[in-house]
Amino acid sequence: MAPNLDSFGRDRAAYQEHSRQRRIAEREARRTRRRQAREQNGKRAEHNEGLSSDDEETSTDITSFNMEKDRIIRECKKVFEDVVEDFHSLDCIKSHFEVWRREYADCYRDAYIGLCLPRLFNPLVRLQLITWNPLQGQCENFEYMLWFESLLFYGFEEHSTLQKGDGDISPAACYCREVLAEQVWDPLSSSQTASLVGFIHRLMKGYPTVLHGDNRYTQELLKMIVLRTRRTLDEDVFLPLYPKIVLENKNSGPYLFYQRQFWSCVKVVECIPVHWFSGLKGQQTLPQLEPFCRYLTHLANSLHRSSFGAPDVERRTAKDQIKEVVRMLGHMKALDHIITVAAELGIKDIKLLLEAKS
Repeated sequence: MAPNLDSFGRDRAAYQEHSRQRRIAEREARRTRRRQAREQNGKRAEHNEGLSSDDEETSTDITSFNMEKDRIIRECKKVFEDVVEDFHSLDCIKSHFEVWRREYADCYRDAYIGLCLPRLFNPLVRLQLITWNPLQGQCENFEYMLWFESLLFYGFEEHSTLQKGDGDISPAACYCREVLAEQVWDPLSSSQTASLVGFIHRLMKGYPTVLHGDNRYTQELLKMIVLRTRRTLDEDVFLPLYPKIVLENKNSGPYLFYQRQFWSCVKVVECIPVHWFSGLKGQQTLPQLEPFCRYLTHLANSLHRSSFGAPDVERRTAKDQIKEVVRMLGHMKALDHIITVAAELGIKDIKLLLEAKS
């Protein structure tokens, strides 16, 4: 079976697995450094393992990244150094097709040039976008880049009327979607998720005729997001099953791993935009989150039972923790589990719980 290659000629499955292993190694290294720093500062007890931001980087990491970035930028300038301007200047190449479009419109249309333009301009545009990362907070506005200004009014002439059937009028936004689809988005990163959601909303608002459900590039982008989210839910959001006696030692490896996985699940849930659950029907959440919801329900019931006969301070703490559990269940639209918690707590009107979670 022939390998599935990406636009760079790489085996897509092998590259994704290599990237996944690299991210795991980098994440573990960051966790180790943060844990050591907390132990030195005496703040280990205040931290929930697994809830740390994966965007925290040391000065060494930042320096190494900037050095590699500068090297790539220098190498990029050599890509077309032995190519004449007519074959590497976006404006020069574009002007030839605009003349063809204007003077030989029928031939231009019969050759389906409008469908070929994105692939034709793709290498030149991607060269300018090589350091552009919409998943970062401080990201350059692509609308101010030279390639965008050059392609925005491709084929448009003053006093002319835009035709609905013109498929090459605005090829600009599709490049942003294509590059965005290949960015390594980590659903466990709250800042990356917020940047991704904000950027897509911006595209939808600014280019409603381009970013819509019938557009092939839009479908590919949404498919990428769904698959990446599903992979995180399938591979990262899981809670190991340990005997109770194993978890009694809070310094043991199983207990620490269990806590990390639990708070990682919490972090994934908090990163998922609320409106992603708005289309759910009935009382159940996403199937991939069902095991986590069952655990939260069990946790709420255990907290409630353990508070019997406890001092007032511990009962108040347990009550606050149950409210937090219900809040997370409400975020995931897991109404069936909220009803179960209400039954365990002896609450007949679940509105009391729903009001508590808000």
